[in-house]
Parts: sequence; structure tokens; C-alpha cells
Amino acid sequence: MARVSGRRQRRGWTGWLWRLALLALLWLVAVATWIIWVGQRDQGRACRRDHRARRGGLRRAALTRVPERIRHGLDLYRRDYAPVLLFTGGYGGSRARFSESQVARRYALQQGIPESAILIESVSRTTRQNLLQARQLMQERDLHTAIVVSDPLHMARALRLCRELGIDAVGSPTPSTRFRTVQTQWPFLLQEVYFFHRDLVLRTP
Repeated sequence: MARVSGRRQRRGWTGWLWRLALLALLWLVAVATWIIWVGQRDQGRACRRDHRARRGGLRRAALTRVPERIRHGLDLYRRDYAPVLLFTGGYGGSRARFSESQVARRYALQQGIPESAILIESVSRTTRQNLLQARQLMQERDLHTAIVVSDPLHMARALRLCRELGIDAVGSPTPSTRFRTVQTQWPFLLQEVYFFHRDLVLRTP
């Protein structure tokens, strides 16, 4: 009798472990699906400046930081979705001569964007730091809202951090991405799923 009872107990524990594993798998799939879904929504296209914005009653910045994002940010500016471009990103390494935001600013100027419409910060190294620096610049210049420009798979995390930091923002994912193949998209998606959970536990700078 004791042996039979022990077998039943082990089967019970095994059954519960399988159920927990299945729930964990479903949760991870749900998070990945949410990340993909957010990355396919372009809320920025619905944010064309209204008459209040033209009078300075509502000011908005387009936050962007790397080549694909720079081009998309410039497109939003030219289409009158935001009166200011805010480029974020510090130095990629100790030997870097220019920060990411400085490179973006130079490119924007070469494309005919007026210097008065460009803001940069050059100290951030992470997404959270990008947004903290952007928030400070926005507050200093009375910018009220932002259109966050980012890679589609990174958009969900960026917008969640904006909500956490109190930045009134919508997302406009880039129509093109450097992660074009399944081989490059899957590692990036898995990385974003990891950071989703890490951000829930840690408040890293």
C-alpha cells in the first residue's frame, strides 16, 4: 500500500510540474505575441500637429536614435507630426569619436533639417537612460508629448518604460528594420522577452 501511495504522489507532483511548465510556456508565448503586436501599431501617424501645436499650446518631440530610426524620425518631422527631433544615444565604446546622437544630428542637418529643430543627449547607454535623458530635455523645453521611434520588436519595451517614467508617448515603429530574417529576428525577440521580465524585477539604470 505504501509503495502504491508513493507512486501516486510522484505522479501527482509530475502532473503539477507539467501544468506549471505549460502555463509558463503559454505566458512566454503571450508576452512574445504582445511584443510583436505593439511593434506593428503605428500610433504616431495619428498624431499630426493640430492648430494648438502650431501656436505652441501643445509641443511634441520625436525620439529616435539609430539609422533606421533616424530616417523614420525625419520622415515624421517632414510630415508635420512633431516640431522637434530628439536624438538619444551616447558613445558606443571608449574609442568612439562621436556619440550616436551626434551622428544622428549630423545626418539630419545634411538632410536639411534646421538646427533649431534638433535636440540631442550624449550620455545614455541603455533604453531607460535614453528615456530619462529625453524626459529631462522635454521638461526643460516645455515639450509635452513624444512619438517614440524604435524598431518594431523594441517598441513594446520602450513604451512600457515611458509609462513607468511618466512620459506621455505613443509609438511609431520603423517600417523597415535591420532584423530582416528569421535568424536575426528570433534572437532579438527572445532578448526583448527576457528584458520584459527583467524590468519587472530590476530597476536598472
